[in-house]
Amino acid sequence: MGLEPGRVTDPAHGLTQNQMSTALGNGVLPLQAKFALAELELQTQPS
Repeated sequence: MGLEPGRVTDPAHGLTQNQMSTALGNGVLPLQAKFALAELELQTQPS
C-alpha cells in the first residue's frame, strides 16, 4: 500500500478495527499523489 508497517495498525494508536479499516481505505492517497506528481514532472520536461 505504500505506508510503512504499523502506520495504522500499531496497537499503540488505540484504534478500533473499524477505525483501522477506515484509515487504511484512505491509504491509497499517498501512492496516487506520488504517481500524479511523477506524471506531471514527465509531462513538463522539455522534449
